[in-house]
Amino acid sequence: MTADELEDRLIRFAVRVGRLVEALPSGRLSNHVGRQLIRSATSVPANYAEGCVAESRADFIHKLSIALKELRESRVWLRIIAEADLVPSPRLRNLRQEADEIGAILAQSLITARRRSAQRP
Repeated sequence: MTADELEDRLIRFAVRVGRLVEALPSGRLSNHVGRQLIRSATSVPANYAEGCVAESRADFIHKLSIALKELRESRVWLRIIAEADLVPSPRLRNLRQEADEIGAILAQSLITARRRSAQRP
């Protein structure tokens, strides 16, 4: 997968999360979780894009680390939505699976970048 393809996938994920948040019922829990989820999920593609134009490998690793951190936070908010039965489970299942897959990709990218950084003289 190219950097552009991954960025597109991250953007699609953020948009899907946005649509999910729009479908949440009104209420204090939904409002709070929705705001937090939309912040963290939309931060992922933004930080990844910044990492792709990083000025150094260390900057790339830093931005990718933030993207992964925000994705992990998004996964927690999705779990809370599931536990609270705020939306039907099948709708969440695919979104949670996508978050897991993206997380694995970002984590592996970080491992590779850190390994290459350690190999530099």
